[in-house]
Amino acid sequence: MRPTARWTLRLAAATLLAVAVASAVSAQVGWGGSRRSRMAPRLKPAEHRDNGFAFCRLMYTSVRSEREGYGWSTDYPAADVNFMIRFSELTATTVDLSDRGHPNHWVVEITSPELFTCPFVMTSDVGTMGLSAEEVLRLREYLLKGGFLWVDDFWGSNAWAQWAAEIGRVLPPGEYPILDLPLTHPLFTSMYNIREVPQIANIRFWRRTGGSSTSERGRDSAAPHFRVITDKDGRILVAMTHNTDIQDSWEREGEDTRYFERFAPDGYALGVNVLLHAMSH
Repeated sequence: MRPTARWTLRLAAATLLAVAVASAVSAQVGWGGSRRSRMAPRLKPAEHRDNGFAFCRLMYTSVRSEREGYGWSTDYPAADVNFMIRFSELTATTVDLSDRGHPNHWVVEITSPELFTCPFVMTSDVGTMGLSAEEVLRLREYLLKGGFLWVDDFWGSNAWAQWAAEIGRVLPPGEYPILDLPLTHPLFTSMYNIREVPQIANIRFWRRTGGSSTSERGRDSAAPHFRVITDKDGRILVAMTHNTDIQDSWEREGEDTRYFERFAPDGYALGVNVLLHAMSH
């Protein structure tokens, strides 16, 4: 990543933390049900029309559990808010703001009509995902009509097997194979020059190891991957960052200066590149 971007990120850290904390506190109300969450999902109102980029997080049902995972709500909502702020700072993109000036970020269910108002959706911990037959059809429709899904923060072979099986129901691998995206692909130079897929550990794991390890499942997650599913024209439908937690570098950036310095610049650089590529292709 370019040094100027690292400097920009450091200068903005204090402002970001204050805004992120205010936004997170305003969202704290109770929530229960089979879709696990520590925070209430901020569902997108049917009448709302975005006035700029708004982060959409995909809600799904978990059918198994992963250590330190919270299903769809992993990294929510701070990662969503922080990324929108950084994206507005590091690019010329306008983001959608509420009447109070806070970034509008939304949770969307797979079967909700509001999914089709989100050209970009992201979700976490997809090694726990289980899709209904209706969700399979709706997610396929969304992706083939031009939608873009980025899944992140799932680790090891068991989580990969669960995710691959579920997305294979949506986009059968015979027609839509999963591929490792080469670092020569234009996505990796859409704004910043990405020379490797960063392996970012969640902050709790990183602290427990004294900063000595980034592989949350040991040998089973030693290598981070950036994988994709494309259509016949090469448009990326699904991006997958496996064995890494890109979003924790957004969510946790204000909590620990050492963690911020180590991971946030690379995490934001990749995030900006992915979104710019998705929105321009």
